[in-house]
Amino acid sequence: MRRGQSLRTRVALAAALGATIIVAVTYVVMYKAIARNNLDQADRRLTTASRLVLLDPDQVVAFIALNRGAPDISVTVRHGGAITSTDIELPLVPDGRDTVAVDGRQYRLLTVSRPRRDDVVTLGLPLRDVNAQTSRQRQRVFASAIAAIAAAAGLGWALGGRALRPIARLTSWVRSHPQSGPPPKSGVREADELSDALATMNRRSATSLETARDFAAAAAHELRTPLTAMRTNVEVLRTMNLDRAARDEVLSDLERTQVRIESTLRALEQLAVGDLASPANRVETDLAELCDRAAHDAARLIGDLSVELEVDPELVVLGFPAGLRLIVDNALTNARRHGKATRAIISAHRLPSGRVVLAIDDNGSGVPSGDRVRVFERFVRGTDAAPGGSGLGLALIAQQAALHGGRAWIEDSSLGGARLVVELVG
Repeated sequence: MRRGQSLRTRVALAAALGATIIVAVTYVVMYKAIARNNLDQADRRLTTASRLVLLDPDQVVAFIALNRGAPDISVTVRHGGAITSTDIELPLVPDGRDTVAVDGRQYRLLTVSRPRRDDVVTLGLPLRDVNAQTSRQRQRVFASAIAAIAAAAGLGWALGGRALRPIARLTSWVRSHPQSGPPPKSGVREADELSDALATMNRRSATSLETARDFAAAAAHELRTPLTAMRTNVEVLRTMNLDRAARDEVLSDLERTQVRIESTLRALEQLAVGDLASPANRVETDLAELCDRAAHDAARLIGDLSVELEVDPELVVLGFPAGLRLIVDNALTNARRHGKATRAIISAHRLPSGRVVLAIDDNGSGVPSGDRVRVFERFVRGTDAAPGGSGLGLALIAQQAALHGGRAWIEDSSLGGARLVVELVG
């Protein structure tokens, strides 16, 4: 597996990249500034020389001509139709400064017209030395830029390693203490935030592992008996010569056991999902609409049960829609299956405190007072419960009530049966 770059290397590269951008911009500015500055120096030399030359240009040209050799500054005087020059004839250009090429060499020119004397004086300074100096200065600036980038990368590497020590210590601690509590604080904000994130992840991992263990243990406990019964029935079908009636009875028992197993697994799955639910995943839910849908579905799916609604309109709560629907569905199912109820009322109202009370009343046989607390425990069934249940329906309701910041309890109903009350944080 290919390993990525270390964070320290990335810091060094980021520092080098930042330095490169800054140095590149600075170099472009200085590249132009150096040429401009050297050209300004050449212009100042020409200006200084022109003050002397313009006193008597012809005498200056004659003097330079007598002193053979290439002068530092060339002069061309145009007087009427006559042209005199020190060494080379400079071109006639408009008054002012200009850069031209003469015989393949660059010159910086200063041209001055004197209408009263009917002459034009042109001074020229070879730019060979100026260009050479500009080139040397640019090379030195470029070398300094490269050195600055290298220094930035080196400092990024050195200082990045120092800045990342808390992360390195945190990594070492996590490797050495994989099953310990939260990592120690370092005082560095980013490292402490990472430490908190790791602690949260560890807690969630521990919760997930515990949930998986509970699921496995509960599944093994609850499924052992029905699976044993199914195996016995299969052996009976395989080894015994049964008449048609006895065979149908065994097959019916197998079918009932299968339904029980499926119901238990579904309830266990719902419990596991609830254990892993995070409050951050709650959404705004219209409880009135949810109860209305649950009532319609119950009338269609649960036989001989009439369901009525007494719910505040537009009752919006912050919660898990699937969990809230599970509360109502399980309550109605229990009312019909275990209480033999024929009528149920779903009510939901917001209290002045802001909390919401969801209740399901039925006219069934009710729940004995001695069972009203213990039936909310997992795998606990009431003394009057119908056979075939998993003992998880009310446990799921209690779990969802807790997830919504409330609780669930059972009391007597005005209809004569049981009243399941679930208090929610609205």
